[in-house]
Amino acid sequence: MVTASAPGKVYLFGEHAVVYGEPAVPCAIERRARVTVEERDEGLRVHLDDLTLDGFTIEYSGDATGRPDVNVSESLVEAGVGYINEAVEQARDAADAPDAGFEISVESSIPLGAGIGSSAAVVVGVIKAATAELGIEIDAREVAERAYRVEHTVQDGEASRADTFCSAMGGAVRVEGDDCRRIEGVDTLPFVIGYDGGAGDTGALVAGVRQLRSEYDFAADTVEAVGDIVREGERALQAGDLSELGELMDFNHGLLSALGVSSRSLDGMVWAARDAGALGAKLTGAGGNGCVVALDETDATETALSYTPGCENAFRAALDTEGVRIE
Repeated sequence: MVTASAPGKVYLFGEHAVVYGEPAVPCAIERRARVTVEERDEGLRVHLDDLTLDGFTIEYSGDATGRPDVNVSESLVEAGVGYINEAVEQARDAADAPDAGFEISVESSIPLGAGIGSSAAVVVGVIKAATAELGIEIDAREVAERAYRVEHTVQDGEASRADTFCSAMGGAVRVEGDDCRRIEGVDTLPFVIGYDGGAGDTGALVAGVRQLRSEYDFAADTVEAVGDIVREGERALQAGDLSELGELMDFNHGLLSALGVSSRSLDGMVWAARDAGALGAKLTGAGGNGCVVALDETDATETALSYTPGCENAFRAALDTEGVRIE
């Protein structure tokens, strides 16, 4: 039996634009998915306990045919099962054990579908734990590569490497196409996260931006402008200039809102954070519903968000400089 854990993430800058080859800067946060894997004779038995779900168990030999009775959209549950299926296939491939069976338990403190990397953390954790259970040691970069293949498959080719690379490697990272690397020298960032209790439909939101970009030149220009913000933001990050980082986060949120991926609840939390004195605030992830991230070294933003209508939970989540690990 092997347990591995991997962190979630927030985007300082660059979600959606990263799909079109623009750079993005995601940062790992100290909220983790923990995956325990034990080899069994055949098939898969999966136990999932996420803070947004009642715990449930699925047992099957190949693709899952049942659906658990939980208060979460069918698309999210189907995607979750798909991520685990594909992660298991990657582990089997790495170990050259195509028929290996597994008992898999997932415990996550990362809200499902909320834009802070739940699926990536689970995929990374499954691959690391399952390969270790089969006696194979693979490093974080190989885990990241295999986890990207999982998301690319499940998301019908729309995935970027950002989420999985960040979860596998930890810290602040820069992703531009296939060029992925850690941003060295970034040890701490004062993140505050607000969560509206919902989940965005990543596929639909990505498709919506794609349609806008194909129909309107100014939408394509907006995506490129997000890339410009990322490049400025990377310089501010390396210089340790939190004030400029926050200002650029505000710009980034405005552009994402213009692309149609924000919502009333996300905008409300962003403005509550800014009014409380946050250096900057923006949605993180695909949008629609889910989370916002703010920069604030004080307690003011967390307090303000906890009283904001539409915000179900507010919490600090420090930068996690460590990626996937065996527990």
